[in-house]
This record gives sequence, C-alpha cells and structure tokens, in this order.
Amino acid sequence: MKTLHYTLMSLLTISLLSCKKDGKTNESNKDSLTAKKDSVVIPEVHKEYYGVYTGDFAGMEKIVDDVDGSEYDENVYKKISIKINRITKDSVYGQSIVNGNQRPVRGVFNETSKSFVLDEPGNDKTDGRFEVKLSGDSLTGKWNAFNKKAVKAPLKSLKLIKKDFVYNPNFMLDPDSNLVDWNNPKDFVEKYTDDDGKTESYTTSKNRVASDAIFKLNASKQKLNEKDLKNLRKLDMEIIKNSVFARHGYSFKKETYRDFFEQTNWYIPVSNNVDNDLSPMEKDNVALLNRFIKYAEDKYDSFGR
Repeated sequence: MKTLHYTLMSLLTISLLSCKKDGKTNESNKDSLTAKKDSVVIPEVHKEYYGVYTGDFAGMEKIVDDVDGSEYDENVYKKISIKINRITKDSVYGQSIVNGNQRPVRGVFNETSKSFVLDEPGNDKTDGRFEVKLSGDSLTGKWNAFNKKAVKAPLKSLKLIKKDFVYNPNFMLDPDSNLVDWNNPKDFVEKYTDDDGKTESYTTSKNRVASDAIFKLNASKQKLNEKDLKNLRKLDMEIIKNSVFARHGYSFKKETYRDFFEQTNWYIPVSNNVDNDLSPMEKDNVALLNRFIKYAEDKYDSFGR
C-alpha cells in the first residue's frame, strides 16, 4: 500500500509539473506571437523626398490703414517650412512650422502625381490641409484652413524649395539688411515752433532701429563681456541674442525677429525649441545679453513707409 501511495503521489506531481510547464509554454508562445506582431516594421519608401522644404506662404488678408482706418486687401507673405520625416505605402508623417507654431502633419503620398495631402491635427484654430505637388526639389500648392472664420487668410499658396538645414556659427545678417523694427511703433509728443514764435504740440509715430553692431558681434563664436554690450541699444542686443537661436533653426513667434532673419538666405526655421542645441558659450552669452536687455533703452526714429 505504501508503494502504491508513493506511486500515485509521483504520478500526480509529474502531472502537475507537466500542466505547469505546458501553461508556461502556451503563455510563452502567446507572448512570442504578440512580440512578433508588435515588432512588425512598416517599410519606408521614397526616402529621397525626406527633408525640409521652406519658402513663401502667402494669402490675401484684410489690412487696416494706420492713418485713416480704411481697410484693403493685401497679399501677405510669411515663411513656412514643411518637414517630411517618414513616408510609407499608406502614410506620410511630418511637421509644418510657421510663425513659431510647429504642428504635426499626417497624410498620404500619390506616387503617380507625385503629390502630398497633409493634414494638421485640427485641434488648433490655425490648422488646415496642405495639398502640394513635388517637382524636383520644389513643393507647390495650397493650404486650406479647417476653420475658415478663425484665420485672416483661410486659403494660402505655397512655393517651397528643399533645403538642407545646417548649423553654422559663422552665419550673420547681411550688411544691407533693413535695421528697422516696423512692428512696434511708439507714439511721441513733440513740439514745433513756427516763425512767429508760436509753439504747437503734435504726436508722431517712431520705430525702433538697430545699429551696425548687429553685423559685428557674433554670440555663437566669441565670448561676450560687459564692455562689448554696455553701449548697445536694446534692439541690438535682442538681434545679437536671437541670431544664436536663428542659426540653430528656431522658428520665431515674434514678427520683429522673423523680419530680420528672413532677409537672409541661410535662415531655415525647423523647430520651436532649440535650447538643448546651444553650445555652453552660446548659453553664457544669451544669459549675459538677457541681463543687459532688461535695463537697456531703445533708439527710435521716424521713417516713411
């Protein structure tokens, strides 16, 4: 009886171990199949079209005259970049970057017509659909806003050229650049005395203007000190500081800075955050410039437009 008891116990133990082992095997097989399913890589196609396409983003907007308040339509040009990051048989993934606003885009590529249909997410009032055609290194087409009442120009045209973004610490503003900040005029009260000695007061609008210091100081190449900055205008230091970010492809929200750097042929907006790309020296220079900008004064002058 004792032998029979041990035999039955042994058989039961073997059976339990077998079930446990089979359970593990089945579970392992299940996990293996799931892993294989999750690790399926969708092949990419047309990698030769990957990159940054940048250029004009234009649409008719209603403009209000500063003098008499009258309204008129004018074709307003902005700079836009479209990044194509990934193309598969069924999908295209990328980004649109304009006015400091970086939005993901997703769509499809038509191999026959060599055209893209790319949609922004739609959860921002400025989102829309790009319909653009590829010709060599050019992308041309249109953009339609999803919410046509929320934007000034619901239909815009695009003329973009593929450009390789390269960080170069030697990039500087062109010597013939316009030095006026047209976007932040300030009213000043001035007095005029005529030949009869009668004095009258009048209000005039003036704009900030930079000096040629912005062509001489490079905060990406030279360690700046207080002596370099103490006599500069506020706008000078703003431009010198933001030249650092422009070289790294920062997309500016402020129109003042966009206007300065879009005058060059090297500025390509590719990101709305480049803080981690700055060199230690650039970070130190930016911090120093920020300290001086806080207390600096602007130089204003009168200009006709």
